[in-house]
Amino acid sequence: MLSWAIIFFVIAIVAAFFGFGGIAGAAAGIAQILFFLFLVMLVVSLILHFTRRSQL
Repeated sequence: MLSWAIIFFVIAIVAAFFGFGGIAGAAAGIAQILFFLFLVMLVVSLILHFTRRSQL
């Protein structure tokens, strides 16, 4: 999922370079949403990992 965020970030940079403001804004928004979704999933995964590990 982090790779998708990076891909949309690169698309946003390229689109902004060529002057496509709407496309750049949309791609940057998608990249931001995917990045924060990745962070939430990482935190949940770490919490589950440590709680399961302590039960064993």
